[in-house]
Amino acid sequence: MFGNMGDMTKLLEGMQEQAQKMDEALASKTFSVKAGGGMVTVMMSGKGEVIDITIDDSLLEDRESLQILLISAVNDAIKMVEDNKKNSAMGMLGGMNPFGGATN
Repeated sequence: MFGNMGDMTKLLEGMQEQAQKMDEALASKTFSVKAGGGMVTVMMSGKGEVIDITIDDSLLEDRESLQILLISAVNDAIKMVEDNKKNSAMGMLGGMNPFGGATN
């Protein structure tokens, strides 16, 4: 079915190595997102861990606005990290879409 099993093993080992390299590359990336005109900044690693949050002093008196801006900034940062992971994975697969259909 797959032809030579040795070739399949080499292919899988190569893919595993590429995945490990991709994880290392993602860990070294950082993403910074600003909300509220820069009043809140969230910095996140490529692995999706929050590294830093900066809050303008003027927001400390307005809890509701602070919460809204924090949620917005964190969600935007998470989306950036996820999009980057997807793009990296698709690059690793050479544009192949394992889920069917064409990739854009």
